[in-house]
Amino acid sequence: MTQTHMRREINEIPEAVQRFLDTSGQAAAKAGEALRERDPAFVVTVARGSSDHAALFLKYAIELTAGRPVASIGPSLASIYGARLKLTGGAAIAISQSGKSPDIVALAEAARDGGALGIALTNTLPSPMADAMDHAINIAAGPELAVAATKSYVNSIVAGLAVLAAWTKDEALERALAALPGHLADAVTLDWSRLAGPLKDAGSLYMLGRGPALAIANEAALKFKETSNLHAEAYSSAEVLHGPVALVERAFPVIGLVARDAAESSVNEILDGLQAKGARAFATSHKAAAATKLPFVETGHPLTDALALVVPFYGFVESWSRACGFNPDQPVALKKVTETR
Repeated sequence: MTQTHMRREINEIPEAVQRFLDTSGQAAAKAGEALRERDPAFVVTVARGSSDHAALFLKYAIELTAGRPVASIGPSLASIYGARLKLTGGAAIAISQSGKSPDIVALAEAARDGGALGIALTNTLPSPMADAMDHAINIAAGPELAVAATKSYVNSIVAGLAVLAAWTKDEALERALAALPGHLADAVTLDWSRLAGPLKDAGSLYMLGRGPALAIANEAALKFKETSNLHAEAYSSAEVLHGPVALVERAFPVIGLVARDAAESSVNEILDGLQAKGARAFATSHKAAAATKLPFVETGHPLTDALALVVPFYGFVESWSRACGFNPDQPVALKKVTETR
């Protein structure tokens, strides 16, 4: 069978990350230096869809590493409501593959006009969003033909982490990023097909994570909807017990994306507890006691560990989509570039 665009782009993720490191590292370093000089008291993010999930990952990474609070701003504040933002003393990170959605561009302009140091992460240079910001960084993912984003999502996060490492002079993170292409090449080969049986008759499922892995859970839930018409919701493992657990009946699938970080034990505890209640729980951790274990790659750094989890998931969801009779390259009612106002 001819490979889908989505499968080819998943396979290209390690190469795409290496391409970013080789071609855009200097631009990321300059943006990081500008952040160090500005010493922002806070950071805001501007994004939608998968790009917003990348922004959520960077929120946790920045808060954990730089100690600055990060907030996502709704693009409609500028494009619909015309709000004037007061962001003096802060920084803004806008993420968009195309860099041309009118509401994202409008908010990027409003953030910079409001006094923020603006940084654009985009796969398209030049673009209106890039022009609106002080620093524009090419994520260098290369052409992405499948409607569902994969390599552009990963590269957006890698670009943000590269800026963060330069900003904070975090040598451990820099080393982790340099080694990441090799780890992602291993992650591409991992087999999550054991998920297929429990999902066969499922009408819905939960994706759980915590910290940076919650951003991966959000992205995974979106991909189930985009490629397979399967209802999936993402929750923090801490939040799922505050209401959503009421829907977890016998054999309800719960997939836990667990990184090697401070939250690993607590997430496993929740997953094991849900398994004991009759759910079909899965965990990317050797420490899971009752939940079924999924294979993962250890990168030696908690942030890149979390990011690497999305790669075997992408491989699974692409094959699952085809097995369900869908074309993951052309999801129903979706298009590659969504220009909202």
